[in-house]
Amino acid sequence: MDPDENRRGWAERSGAYSPEYYAQLGPNEVSETLAAVFDHYVDEDAAVLELGCSSGRHLERLRRAGYEDLTGVDLNDESFAVMADHYPRLADVGTFHTAPLEEFLPELDDGAFDIVYSVETLQHVHPDDSEVFEECLRVTSDLLVTAENEGNSPRRGRDDHEVSRVDDEFPLFHRDWKAVFSSLGAAHLLREPTKRDTVRVFRSV
Repeated sequence: MDPDENRRGWAERSGAYSPEYYAQLGPNEVSETLAAVFDHYVDEDAAVLELGCSSGRHLERLRRAGYEDLTGVDLNDESFAVMADHYPRLADVGTFHTAPLEEFLPELDDGAFDIVYSVETLQHVHPDDSEVFEECLRVTSDLLVTAENEGNSPRRGRDDHEVSRVDDEFPLFHRDWKAVFSSLGAAHLLREPTKRDTVRVFRSV
């Protein structure tokens, strides 16, 4: 699967792992962990960006915690219609963009957000688009938070496989996220495993 095909698969996604699918699931354990991380590290007036926000279940949890300067970007343009149905207050208070990360992030100013985070999004970035990781750090003035699969699930990230396929469809690229962002100069502050993902906090330096 080349980068364009990879992006197209997410932009046109319906059914499982679609914006409606995640809206129906609602906030989860990772949402709660993110809320706790935010409470510890940043103030409620922090400018927040979620990469791959889909219909906004994690942003909705942050909104309920008092955060209002919320921005999200997603490939699937159905995301924000679904958000308006399921999380109308989030849709009203936030700022949202339909775009691939590879195009969206380079358009932002350095340090445009206080905190940037991703939940199971960076793990789907094609190796040919790995400059996205440097862009993630460039656009945060303080923190980058990743919640990605690092072998927490029994069938993923094991046996030194660099890539696996979710439901025999789209690829999940297995990376050492501590190594990825440390190599780009970020300071690794926290590792918090959840049942599905590992949450890591990095400081842009």
